[in-house]
Amino acid sequence: MGIKSRNRRLEHGEYEALREAAKHSRSPFLWPAIELAIETAMRRGELLKLIWTNVDLDNNLALLPDTKNGHPRQVPLTTSAQTTLTQLPRCNERVLPTTDTALRQAWDRLVDRAGISNLRFHDLRHEAVSRFFERGLNVAEVALISGHKDPRMLFRYTHLKSHDVAAKLSALDAA
Repeated sequence: MGIKSRNRRLEHGEYEALREAAKHSRSPFLWPAIELAIETAMRRGELLKLIWTNVDLDNNLALLPDTKNGHPRQVPLTTSAQTTLTQLPRCNERVLPTTDTALRQAWDRLVDRAGISNLRFHDLRHEAVSRFFERGLNVAEVALISGHKDPRMLFRYTHLKSHDVAAKLSALDAA
């Protein structure tokens, strides 16, 4: 029997609660890390390894030479990701000059402060992948962004909301 996969996404109001709670964080890189995770589907480790020389804002791309699956990938940047990146100070070669431990601890404090339970930083990757599909990207496009080589694994990260699909079908029927 396989391991049960998580299907946790942000619920109504949680994004706003996280954003509000982040205003009281001592970590200046916590909210940018959250924004970038949601806008790029990057893993925490990938975000922490991202260096400025691998960010190409002119072409809206971020290069990840070292990923979990061992294959480098270029991640297309959304407008929101570009905005987040342009607002970050370039005080270090790393885009988010913080440690894994510091980010984990800041995240744990943040979700507590926001009054949110059972939300892990990695769930933001699920959120990102699902949002890409909801925006109309196809399997190949989302796999290019997320780095998934196997569509079955990609679908484990995809948690579309039934009511959103019903609304989309209604809109298509009305057109």
